[in-house]
Amino acid sequence: MEGPAIKTNKDIIVVSGSSGLIGTTLINELAKKYLLIGLDNIGYPFPPTTAECVCIDITSEESMENAFERIRFAYGNRIASVVHLAAYYDFSGEPSPLYQKITVEGTERLLRVLQSFEVEQFIFSSSLLVYKPTTPGVKIDEDSPVEPKWDYPQSKVDTEKILHNKKGDIPIMNLRIAGVYNDEGHSIPITNQIQRIYENQLTSHLYPGKFERGNPYIHLDDLINAIEKAIEKRKDFQQEITINLGEPDTMGFIELQQQISRLLFDKEWKTYKIPKFVAKFGAWVQGLFGDSFIKPWMVDLTDDHMELDISRAKKLLDWEPQHRLRTTLPKIIDNLKSDPKKWYKENDLKPPSGLKEKDPKK
Repeated sequence: MEGPAIKTNKDIIVVSGSSGLIGTTLINELAKKYLLIGLDNIGYPFPPTTAECVCIDITSEESMENAFERIRFAYGNRIASVVHLAAYYDFSGEPSPLYQKITVEGTERLLRVLQSFEVEQFIFSSSLLVYKPTTPGVKIDEDSPVEPKWDYPQSKVDTEKILHNKKGDIPIMNLRIAGVYNDEGHSIPITNQIQRIYENQLTSHLYPGKFERGNPYIHLDDLINAIEKAIEKRKDFQQEITINLGEPDTMGFIELQQQISRLLFDKEWKTYKIPKFVAKFGAWVQGLFGDSFIKPWMVDLTDDHMELDISRAKKLLDWEPQHRLRTTLPKIIDNLKSDPKKWYKENDLKPPSGLKEKDPKK
C-alpha cells in the first residue's frame, strides 16, 4: 500500500464543529504546532484557513465515510487526537430529534468510522449541566451524581454512554465543560442578563429563584489551554477519563446582577423575588409577542446551583483557569459601552431602537 499523499512531520488533529467560536479559536492555536483538519457542514461558516476543511453531514453514514477516506488518502491512518465539538443546542427547550440525530448518533457514527484508524485520543466536549445540582459550598467532582434536566444535557449523557460502550481501543477523554464566555461576552445567559439591565427591561428587576445560586463559567482562553494540555498529555491517558473544566468559584445570580449594574450605571439594581408561577406566566406572555430569551421551562432551574471541583484537572492536566468571570465582566461591559451596536451584533442580540453606530472619527 502506498503512503499518504501529503508528507508531514506534524501530528494530525481532527476538530469537528470547527467553524464555531470554540472550534475556530482552538484550530488557530493548535495550528502553531499541529496539522489541523476541520470537519463541518457544507457551506458558510467555514473553518479557519489554518485548517484543511473537510465537509461532512454528521447525520450521514456515507458522508462520514467519504470524509475520512479523504483524510486517510491525504494523511494516512494515524490521528493524534480527535476533538469532537459538534453537537446540537437549542435554548427554546422544545424537544427535537436533532439531539439524537446530531449529538448522539453523529458521535456514534464518528466513532464507528474511526475504528479503522490509529487514534491516540478522542476528546468529547460534554457539559457540567449533566450533573445533579448542588448547594452553595458543596463542590461537584467527576463522581458526583448525574441528573440532566433538559434535552441538551440529556443528549450529552446519552453520548457519554455511547463513548463508553463503543470506543473500542480508542482512549476517551470526556471533558465536562462549564459555560463558555470571552472578553466580548459570547455567553447567551450572561449577555442576555447584561442586555436586560442595560435596557432597563422590566424582567431585569424580577427573579423567581434563590438569589445566591448560580452556575460556573470558563473563559474561552482557559478552555483552549486545557484542550491543548489534554492533547500534549494524551499518551498519559490510555483508557477513559472524565475531567471537569470550569472556574472553581461560582457567582450567584445577585452578585452577577449587581456587578453588571455597578459597571453600567454605578448603582445597585433593584431586584425583587417573584413566585415561579408568575414568572412562568410572564415568560409565556412574552413569547406570544416575540422570541423572548426567557422561556417558561427555565424558571424551574433558577434554584439550581453548581460549583466545580477541578482538582483532577489540576493534577492530571496541570491546568487551572487564569481568568475569572467577576474580573472579566469590566472588559465585557467596556466593550458594550465603547460600541453598543457592535457589541449587540457580536452577541447576536436584537438592539433597542435608536441604538447608534459608533462614530469612527471619535
